[in-house]
Amino acid sequence: MQEAENRELVCQMVRDFVVKNIRPHVMEWDEAQYFPVDTFKAMGQLGIMGTLVPEEYGGAGLGYHEYVDIIVEIAKVCGAIGLSFAAHNSLCTGHIMAFGNEAQKQRWLRKLAAGEGLGAWALTEANTGSDALRMRTTAVLDGDEYVINGTKNWITHGQSGDIAVVMVRTGEKDRARGVSALVVERGTPGFTAGKKENKLGMRASETTELVFDNCRVPRENLLGVEGEGFKQAMKVLDGGRISIAALALGIAKGALEASIKYAKERHQFGQPIANFQGISFKLADMATEIEAAELLIRKACELKNQDKEVAKNSAMAKYYASEVAVRCATEAVQIFGGYGYTKDFPVEKYYRDAKLCTIGEGTSEIQKLVIAREVLK
Repeated sequence: MQEAENRELVCQMVRDFVVKNIRPHVMEWDEAQYFPVDTFKAMGQLGIMGTLVPEEYGGAGLGYHEYVDIIVEIAKVCGAIGLSFAAHNSLCTGHIMAFGNEAQKQRWLRKLAAGEGLGAWALTEANTGSDALRMRTTAVLDGDEYVINGTKNWITHGQSGDIAVVMVRTGEKDRARGVSALVVERGTPGFTAGKKENKLGMRASETTELVFDNCRVPRENLLGVEGEGFKQAMKVLDGGRISIAALALGIAKGALEASIKYAKERHQFGQPIANFQGISFKLADMATEIEAAELLIRKACELKNQDKEVAKNSAMAKYYASEVAVRCATEAVQIFGGYGYTKDFPVEKYYRDAKLCTIGEGTSEIQKLVIAREVLK
């Protein structure tokens, strides 16, 4: 009972924040592709930028259920802000929390949890995508420093991030043991942001290239030991997939809520369109799929909270929830009809934002590979 009450208090706190600080600006930020850094600093003051970080490192010390609750409440209003929140918490911060030593945690987690620094996480490159082992970005040890050269693509907070966890090749190409994880801080010579992507959706979440030109970082910025970076990244993505599943769930719930409200208010042939079977069945399908997606997500949360193996369940949750978000957003546009195709109503943005959930942090096809591998063991 106490846990349920605490979760509701967290949800209400986030709802209040979203209504005041995010909802009034959603379309303005989307149209301009504006990334609201100050909003994330405010989230730090709210105490949620280190949701999963233990209190000893300045975090909230909450579990995965609360973490999912927060993402859902944000994504119901703006998927882009939910995406950036998730990337900061589960990828960059999560990687350092899971694999950093005590000195590294003290150095970086406090800043990230307080919202004083924004986190980025860099795995993907232009010619690799899902085939991450073929990465070309290299780090060569020179004395007590690694010299990094290469380019990363599709990096959330690539321009505004203060602390980036970067996967680099320190050994042979195509070998998992040839990849290592290094922390690179903004301002390091040779570390710059490249092209900013002009995206279909999630436009208020910044996505850019990261460029490394003889960028030197101290050896002590290595997370774990050399050659374990790929293995670390796969573990981080297991948790990250719960984040994207939660993001998809929030978008789907937002689309359903908007659709129910509109179906009750919109009249045709002398009655609300909610009375028509063609509309009510769409709402029934949306509600059912959302419920099923949430159950998958909550199971993955339970496993993660207990520090149990979560690869299969997080992949299932991410795969199903992301596809549900796309279907729900599509049906929402259909329910709104012509109005759903305009920017005067929220569902066209859900429609654009939802698709990213089937691509980011492992495509739906990659999730199927992960699930199949697990069930065939």
